[in-house]
Amino acid sequence: MKPEKQTVHFRGRVIKVTTDEVVLPNGYRAELEVVHHPGGAAVVAIDAQERVCLLRQYRYVADGWIWELPAGKLEPNEPPLLTAQRELVEEAGVSAEHWHSLESYLSSPGIFTEVLHLFLATGVKPATAAHEKAEVIEVHWMPFAEA
Repeated sequence: MKPEKQTVHFRGRVIKVTTDEVVLPNGYRAELEVVHHPGGAAVVAIDAQERVCLLRQYRYVADGWIWELPAGKLEPNEPPLLTAQRELVEEAGVSAEHWHSLESYLSSPGIFTEVLHLFLATGVKPATAAHEKAEVIEVHWMPFAEA
């Protein structure tokens, strides 16, 4: 659905924030606030001992440390699988031989356009991590049943 009118309030390095005037399927005219995001990819990486890779990452917005899957933003024209493969190496310090799509979902469909592409990665082997300076990450391998 395309908005009848769109007003841009902010355009940043990653997101754009708009107010969109739309006509909903029931005919109601609404003004919606929308955060536009290029999307991302996340990885459920499982090793030979059936442990899953989880990151304990400091997140300013969450006011502390949270548990996450290795994940990251899609770069322009980058297929989601390549994003997932790149982020697994960069954040977790491993690569994987086998990849399977676990489908895609909207992270918060009431306000965000961000589509997250989820992948299963197996056949894990060591690689060189490359955390960005603004990333504070601990890599943990947890038994799948516990995770």
